[in-house]
Amino acid sequence: MSENEGRNLGRISSDNQGAIRLRLPATSANLGPGFDAVGVALTLALTIEAQVLRTAGGAEETGPELTIAATGRDADRCGHTQNNMIFETYREVLTDAGRALVPLDLRIHNEIPLGMGCGSSAAARLGGVMLANHFGGLGWNQRACIEEATRREGHPDNVAACALGYVTVSVVSDGSVHSAVCGQQLAWKLLLAFPPVSLATEKARAMLPAEYSRVDAVANVQRAALLVAAFALGRGDLLRVAMQDRMHQPYRMEACPLLDRLLPLAGGPGVLGVALSGAGPGVLLVVEADVAPAEIAARIRQATGDPALEIIETCIGPGATEESI
Repeated sequence: MSENEGRNLGRISSDNQGAIRLRLPATSANLGPGFDAVGVALTLALTIEAQVLRTAGGAEETGPELTIAATGRDADRCGHTQNNMIFETYREVLTDAGRALVPLDLRIHNEIPLGMGCGSSAAARLGGVMLANHFGGLGWNQRACIEEATRREGHPDNVAACALGYVTVSVVSDGSVHSAVCGQQLAWKLLLAFPPVSLATEKARAMLPAEYSRVDAVANVQRAALLVAAFALGRGDLLRVAMQDRMHQPYRMEACPLLDRLLPLAGGPGVLGVALSGAGPGVLLVVEADVAPAEIAARIRQATGDPALEIIETCIGPGATEESI
């Protein structure tokens, strides 16, 4: 298990006008009891190719501030230039840093489900911070980018997993984010099951109580500790219990109906653990490496009574990258 010590996110180029490509993975946070602390990076990703937007005459001072060409999942939403989370984050970071706004031309390819608990907002915000870091010549290292994106996201779990990859555990202390990474060698498969309707994180958070009993708090502390140990040691046999939660999942069950139907699969043949993916409504299933995902998918559809239920197969993957193009 290694701690984030402020390594650079990719290479910070001395040419802050050069085109770059960012790859920002989807993430699943909480994993049951690790509320606002634990996250895992997936192999699905948001890819952004960015270059300075120049007018036909070559001037950068006039014309639009942003153009976008988007492909992939939810391309119509990703391609909006108004209220675009990537660009608004980029703009705000540059403004806060006292830097001029550099107009951008973005080419976006998205694989991350929106509003399903897969870290789409964390990827967008981290992407905006990385664009500002590059085109604004801020010279920030990885830790500074994580902390800026976390401040805007409100919690570190998805941001840290997106930046660092694999399984991350994060804490915010006096504005600083401290993260550790494990699970780099795990071959477990991950299945994500999605209902047809999305759920906003703000709405999901509003469902939670302001206080918890000592019994529930202790139960979650125990399971969160076991959860980290299970991923660090590759102990899949611990995940059925380690992914149980009393802090957020019971209160979100009504808005996330798949969870109640899929939790009983945990500990059954091939399924190591089950939890909401982030705030939901998607559900994450951790599956043994040697089990055919199609077999588990069939059991998921049988349990939910929905033969057309969307299920995506993925696995634990690396963190964000930046490269010149």
